[in-house]
Amino acid sequence: MNKQLKVVLVGLPGSGKSTFGKQLAKEMDFPFLDLDQLIEERYQLKISEIFSIHGEGTFRDWESLVLQDTLKQDRAFILASGGGTPCFNDNMDLINAEAISVYLDVPLGSISRRLQTSKAQQRPLFQGLDQGELTLKLKSLLVSREYFYNQAKIKLSGEDFSAELLLVELISRLKS
Repeated sequence: MNKQLKVVLVGLPGSGKSTFGKQLAKEMDFPFLDLDQLIEERYQLKISEIFSIHGEGTFRDWESLVLQDTLKQDRAFILASGGGTPCFNDNMDLINAEAISVYLDVPLGSISRRLQTSKAQQRPLFQGLDQGELTLKLKSLLVSREYFYNQAKIKLSGEDFSAELLLVELISRLKS
């Protein structure tokens, strides 16, 4: 496998980008990076603090800067982007120019259940929402973001995709 291969996972919050990304990175023996963690490390603030102190606009600008710097690195990695990353500041064009993008297209019901049982309240876009409101918010996000997600080079749909399935797809893309 190409040692400079960069894979960027995109999809809604709760679609499994971090969980699947760690599995894929282990399978490929590549470093795993999480864009939100990189942002928090650079700016020494939690994502929720950036949103509350500086607003979403500043967050999106900082997110784009960290994404650009990460994609410039001369090494292979698996990167879990934030759910909104591809939708702002031409980030999807940048991702597709510098990496293989993979859209994790998971059913909304599955995502809603995952977020309800996880720490959804720590995510700025979902704070204070009950289950019904959470599902409506996810539907709204999908409508506004799916155009960008569908620009990904690879789309994995369903709930049970595997690192092995994606590896087969990546190998065939690298050969062509």
